[in-house]
Amino acid sequence: MVYLQLVVSGLLLGGVYALISVGLTLIFGVLRVVNFAHGEFLMVGMYAAYWLFQLWHVPTYLSAFAALPAFAVFGAVIYRLVIRRTMGQGDVVQIFATVGLGLILQNAALVLWTGDFRTIRSSYADAIWRIGGIQISVPLLVAFVVAVAVTGILFVFLNRTLEGKAMRAVVQDPIAALAMAINLDRVYLWTFTIGTCCVGVAGILLAPSYPIFPAIGISFGLVSFVVVVLGGMGSMVGAFLGGLIIGLVEVFSGFFVATDLKQAFYFLVFVLVLVLRPQGLFGQRGAEMVGFGRLT
Repeated sequence: MVYLQLVVSGLLLGGVYALISVGLTLIFGVLRVVNFAHGEFLMVGMYAAYWLFQLWHVPTYLSAFAALPAFAVFGAVIYRLVIRRTMGQGDVVQIFATVGLGLILQNAALVLWTGDFRTIRSSYADAIWRIGGIQISVPLLVAFVVAVAVTGILFVFLNRTLEGKAMRAVVQDPIAALAMAINLDRVYLWTFTIGTCCVGVAGILLAPSYPIFPAIGISFGLVSFVVVVLGGMGSMVGAFLGGLIIGLVEVFSGFFVATDLKQAFYFLVFVLVLVLRPQGLFGQRGAEMVGFGRLT
């Protein structure tokens, strides 16, 4: 029963990591930009959920829909002001620009809301379902279900819609896509906006389960990079499965070894994957150069 509880807890935690990472791998796969401010976007989502609940008593899960247009605008503005200007300028420029953006967002939150830990005190924040002796956290279960839904919707969108096929065409050959009258800038704008919305929703769904403070995005941002590399750069399905694997590794290592060392174990997995299979478990060789290539 203990092992089953660990598996369930690991999968639920992995679903959280997958939900955070899906937006990151989408942005990298299409724009080929590694967004080091991804964790801070998550932090903004958590604060959005907190203030919507505190000021207007909007339930967290409802605020995920209410804040979606705001995140779309936020992502579009960031793309126009920062990301668009760094594309084609080299990896160093992109790294410094997104790291600087993350620092700006983190310090802005610190100035506006101080460094105090904040929590959403609601009836469902600590809700637990007990099924046959297995305890299931309701907020984490909701995040897991949303992660599955988002991954599935994005997979269908990229494979079945004209806009999604345009994104894949841009990934495979931007010059040929441009020759076919595909607006590259619009595709990049859509992609970054969708990725921002994904991580914003992730932050809102995580708000009831974690303390909210300006630096919380750092740890989640690091985990999302581990997940993306493990699953395969640019692979949507790989990001989801990679999140589940990292969740299981963290839960089992924390239980059998030490809670303080659980992060060391998934970073060990991260290093081993980089050494033994740089393209990730579910990615393709060369994905770091061509993004999705063939979507898996």
